[in-house]
Amino acid sequence: MPVSIGEKIQLNIDKIVYGGEGLGYYNDFAIFVPMSVPGDKVEIEIISKKKNYARGIITKLLEAGAERIDSERISFEDFHGCDFGMLNYEAQLKYKQELVRDVMEKIGGVKDVEILPIVGSDEIYNYRNKVIEPFAYGKNHEIITGMFQKRSHDVFQVKENMLSSKLSNKVINKAKEILNNEKRISVYNEIEHRGILRHIMTRTNSYNEAMVVLVVNLKKVTKDVEEFLSKLYNQVEEIKSVYVSLNTEKTNFALGKTMVHLFGEKTIKEEISGIHFNISPSSFFQINLGQTKKLYNIGISYFDNIKDKYIIDAFSGTGTIGMMLSKEAHKVYSIEIVKSAVEDGMKTAKENNIENMEFIIGDVNKEIEKLMSSGKKVDSIIFDPPRKGIEEKTLRDLTNHKIDEIVYISCNPSTFARDSKILIEEGYKLEKIQPVDMFPQTVQIEVVGKFSLIKS
Repeated sequence: MPVSIGEKIQLNIDKIVYGGEGLGYYNDFAIFVPMSVPGDKVEIEIISKKKNYARGIITKLLEAGAERIDSERISFEDFHGCDFGMLNYEAQLKYKQELVRDVMEKIGGVKDVEILPIVGSDEIYNYRNKVIEPFAYGKNHEIITGMFQKRSHDVFQVKENMLSSKLSNKVINKAKEILNNEKRISVYNEIEHRGILRHIMTRTNSYNEAMVVLVVNLKKVTKDVEEFLSKLYNQVEEIKSVYVSLNTEKTNFALGKTMVHLFGEKTIKEEISGIHFNISPSSFFQINLGQTKKLYNIGISYFDNIKDKYIIDAFSGTGTIGMMLSKEAHKVYSIEIVKSAVEDGMKTAKENNIENMEFIIGDVNKEIEKLMSSGKKVDSIIFDPPRKGIEEKTLRDLTNHKIDEIVYISCNPSTFARDSKILIEEGYKLEKIQPVDMFPQTVQIEVVGKFSLIKS
């Protein structure tokens, strides 16, 4: 047996693999170590073991690799839950670039495609415009919020979260200050399904305005909850919208099905490419605005020509990309399954005097087929699916309808590689891939790919 659970060993970290963990070998046995950097010499404790590999956590950093930013911090919690937080930013970009190429070769079977240099972020901290933190009790029974520890539902707290917008940190810290001064509202206990405070969510925009959503284990808003939120609203002038989300379900999903608007506006606004968007509590909107603008502009630039085309914007969220396309396209079909996101999009389109968009509520995989089978003209498609990617049948049907070009924005390089393989089998050429770092300090990567139908 090379190692056993609970054993402590010394290990040299050789490289970072897909998923962001460091990899080293102990007597030729592979061991994965989160939060480690190539060149690190570490003492680790083995926490799990399989037939061909084990996983360990760092207990001591004996020698720091050259790309590590801090030799004093070694844990997931030390870096506020950021699995790439221990790397300097240049190294983060380098490894993300390598990870994209790795999955394209291993999963997609693609070796000759052009993978452009990754687009880095101007802001590498405090870029998140949407934050959800669970409530818990601290060691002295004070109310805290924060993040879940790795593989746990225990909450750890940091004073200023490195990824949350500075305004979100300000709002959440003020909320805890009021709650702890008054001690009138209890914290939810998920095991006993008792208590009130479940989560606090903030959404912030580029105008330094905030929306607050308090998620509570209640069937209606109580006087204590309303008074607390009134104080928070009046004490933080940047708060422009306040909601209560009623969630009495035994679930890990934060927001409840019932949303009660209490104070201020019902939405906050954001602007991309001269279009003003309404953001509601449940709206999908990219969390890093600066990188979102770069990402969408890259995606749109990948079309050979937009003018007078009929384009499907699939998995459209609030219709951001579709509205940008609508400036030149003849018509845009915006397809999204989340009703509230579509309603926000329709409202935004009306306010921006956009009349050449058709909003469709439904499953993208079904609605694309219905749209094209109905005889409506479709020249191009832009996909921006969730992490699970696109159903195989949807991809294979595209060639039947002679869709000449596809732009595919993905938040999961693995499913992008899988879907690329299918499209290539169906007669498309993957012309280029552009990685974009939407989420600095994390292992997550977005990619944009351009596919063209090979004409026989």
